[in-house]
Amino acid sequence: MATTADFKNGICMEYNNDLYTIVSFQHVKPGKGGAFVRTKLKSITSGKVIENTFTAGVKIKTARIERHSYQFLYKDNSGYHFMNNETYDQVTIQESVINAPQFLKEGQVVDIISHQEADTIIACELPPFVELEVTYTEPGFKGDTANKTLKSATLETGAQIQVPLFIDNNEIIKVDTRTGEYSERVK
Repeated sequence: MATTADFKNGICMEYNNDLYTIVSFQHVKPGKGGAFVRTKLKSITSGKVIENTFTAGVKIKTARIERHSYQFLYKDNSGYHFMNNETYDQVTIQESVINAPQFLKEGQVVDIISHQEADTIIACELPPFVELEVTYTEPGFKGDTANKTLKSATLETGAQIQVPLFIDNNEIIKVDTRTGEYSERVK
């Protein structure tokens, strides 16, 4: 248990039957009335950011969250299989826990976040950008650049995204896993 005096950015706590991390907080002591703490909390499970006010001195239950590096091995009917890079333990995760499963390729390193007290995996986060090969896209035509024209492309993982006209087959591109959009061509 902790109080509002122990608040720091990044502390994880249990609140409203969910796990939240503190994004920002501010102690406020108005001229009239009691002190309070204004916070922005980010849900670990859904990613939503909410604002909440706690009265000063209120007790909160902190949660122990650990983040470990895992390597993606393969996918089958039982789920996605990962191996811990330090202990070589293997875990199986369902697709709903992974933030961008369509961009996972074999050998990809991800961060798996687990709740230690409940011994459950909360989330699997890919890096912000991944480099993937374009396996198929229609050829672009010279002169079709009056405005930002995009075309569909299939990546090595099977995902389809929109790319600029100058991207060809077998090129490596950088994809933003948070938005699922093309970022840049890799030289």
